[in-house]
Amino acid sequence: MADIILETKNLTYTYAPKTAGEVTAIRDVSVAIERGTLVGIIGHTGSGKSTLIEHFNGLMRGTSGVVLLDGKDIWENKKEIRSVRFRVGVCFQYPEYQLFEETVYKDVAFGPKNMGLSEEEIDRRVREVLSFVGLEERYLELSPFDLSGGEKRRVAIAGIMAMEPQVLVLDEPCAGLDPIGRATVLSLIQNYQKTTGSTVIIVTHSMEDAALIADRILVMNQARLAFYGTVEEVFSHAGELQSMGLDIPQMMRLYLLLREKGLPVSKTFYTLEQAKKAILACFKKGENA
Repeated sequence: MADIILETKNLTYTYAPKTAGEVTAIRDVSVAIERGTLVGIIGHTGSGKSTLIEHFNGLMRGTSGVVLLDGKDIWENKKEIRSVRFRVGVCFQYPEYQLFEETVYKDVAFGPKNMGLSEEEIDRRVREVLSFVGLEERYLELSPFDLSGGEKRRVAIAGIMAMEPQVLVLDEPCAGLDPIGRATVLSLIQNYQKTTGSTVIIVTHSMEDAALIADRILVMNQARLAFYGTVEEVFSHAGELQSMGLDIPQMMRLYLLLREKGLPVSKTFYTLEQAKKAILACFKKGENA
């Protein structure tokens, strides 16, 4: 039986109910996220992605339905919602704009300090997460405002990681970064997840990013859950994803083109490495025929 850490059941959220401006942002969403997985959430702007993740740690409360953390309704006891927010850490888009302390050390330590941890434990966590985001210890005494945009982003993410949440939720962690910065951040997140065994959820507009690092993909469309499954399962619905206006990975488009041209590509691929292996296998088949 799967070990489910975070689950929503029939979750619905409606803004301004019973008014002329009523809008249902998420509708009847039921999904079960397994412990230790890296999940990519994709969908168009306005599909409900950001509203959904704000329910994961109680920043928003559903109009109906429930959110379960380790099988327990997070709103069962309102007094415990603060502890839920430490267990499910959410890092919003452009988190570097939320940096405010005079040194990197103080900024990363802010969350653990609010958890009431000892100075020794705070220090351990700050230094440990700095390595997860690829920054040297010399950065600790620097002002975060003197860093590059990509470095600020990594400091902000480190601040959430330092709380050691069971579930780390990142909303568009690569937004606005150049290709090198984007690749760096994705690699660091992947390494963090593998090293800690934490559950990581990434909201992204990029199918390429989701295909590259996710174990499972959740697709939102028009406030509803459209698909949830392994990368291969979700991308097997390429036609439906395209009909939603979602841009499937370039390698997936190549796969479909090769199949259309009659090449015997037997296995779906969606990354460059997989494409190379599949195409070489095709040539070998031809040579042996």
